[in-house]
Amino acid sequence: MIPVRGLSGARVAVLGLGRSGLTAARALLAGGAHPLCWDDTPAARQRAEAEGFELVNLHKSRIWEDVSRLIVSPGIPHLYPTPNPVIAAAMDAGVPVDNDIGLFFQSLATPEWDNLDSPPKVIAVTGSNGKSTTSALLHHIIDAAGRDSQLAGNIGRGVLDIDPPGGGGVVVLELSSYQTELARALTPDVAVFINLSPDHLDRHGGMGGYFAAKRRLFSEGGPDRAIIGVDEVEGRMLSNQLSQGQSDDRVLRISVARKLSGPGWSVFARKGFLSEMRKGRQVASIDLRAIPGLPGSHNHQNACAAYAAARSLGIAPRVIEDAMHSFEGLPHRSQCIAEAAGVVYVNDSKATNVDSAAKALLAFRNIRWICGGLAKDGGLDGLSEGLAQVRKAYVIGREAAGFALQLPGVDTSICTTMAEAVAQASAEAEAGDTVLLAPAAASFDQYDNFEQRGDDFISEVRARLGA
Repeated sequence: MIPVRGLSGARVAVLGLGRSGLTAARALLAGGAHPLCWDDTPAARQRAEAEGFELVNLHKSRIWEDVSRLIVSPGIPHLYPTPNPVIAAAMDAGVPVDNDIGLFFQSLATPEWDNLDSPPKVIAVTGSNGKSTTSALLHHIIDAAGRDSQLAGNIGRGVLDIDPPGGGGVVVLELSSYQTELARALTPDVAVFINLSPDHLDRHGGMGGYFAAKRRLFSEGGPDRAIIGVDEVEGRMLSNQLSQGQSDDRVLRISVARKLSGPGWSVFARKGFLSEMRKGRQVASIDLRAIPGLPGSHNHQNACAAYAAARSLGIAPRVIEDAMHSFEGLPHRSQCIAEAAGVVYVNDSKATNVDSAAKALLAFRNIRWICGGLAKDGGLDGLSEGLAQVRKAYVIGREAAGFALQLPGVDTSICTTMAEAVAQASAEAEAGDTVLLAPAAASFDQYDNFEQRGDDFISEVRARLGA
């Protein structure tokens, strides 16, 4: 655990008692603070009370007079679409609002680091799609290189729950926009921006607010090295703002849309080959087509980001390539779960928005596509290029009929349930087909989360195949 520094003896309110909230409360207590905990869900309050934490109803305004800070869990809005009443009350009272990410960066470094030959480093990864795969792949590469590495944040353990890193250790953080938008301290050594596509727009008040939340990782943090995906205009603008000139290798650009050139440092993937360019010369290349854990262009983008971050740590290209070949991928992200009679079954339940689903569609051929769920703002127009690969769509979710109407020209079947979708798709699939779950929608109309949806898909496929 990382004990919270700088708040010893202070009364600190904690709103939201899920994984990050409870971990923050424990770390505050370990650092000598007095956490005052609250969650509107009785079961969450009971878990905190069972650990001995003091429960205080934060909706009562009189408590703010002697509170030093309010720590907020990432799912709780502080600005758009409307501020949570507790957060609004804290801001009205002048109480600083923060989250566990801010506490982590405030507390990680200790005076003992002065005695280390090689201080620990933090690499923070953000982007609309691919954050988890990039973070896990980078963690895997660092481990394979024989260096101590921990994976935390939006994946793995809570940031304050990790072990204090030792000399030469690396902490890899996956950070969502919900986490970067509120943290009062953001100081990674290396920051990675993979891509940007519409997502969480109600929470951020539109694309501008969404980009601004992710940009804070760079503008507030001042990382020693920035790795920027430049396939969208926002990434190109961010790269331009951070760079002091064409040869500034503190900004490392990545792309899967075009070949990058110039005197700076860049990594790009074209036609399945990753290339590292430096000072106008190619210094390394990897054939990504033969790496089973990284199928499709979207995973090649993740590979470019992880490769660039690993190179910024001084890890050799051959070591990175070998590690990529042993990377098995993550559950619910282009996860091949079965193959029978020439039909491949792929679970990409994490494809919760249009952009990630489109990339999944482009990664495979002859697709029997299971899609649908709680649709997000913006419609399905971004799927158009990938729909050419779809033989038939099997639509699930309570809004299945409406979702299907947004797929003109695609043969569709209104299945509603996962069981019916898998039954129809597997019955109609032929050798060479791919049965792909890539919903292009959130899961909350039928499931608690995308993991539960993916697990249901796996269960239904195995039941149909007798596995």
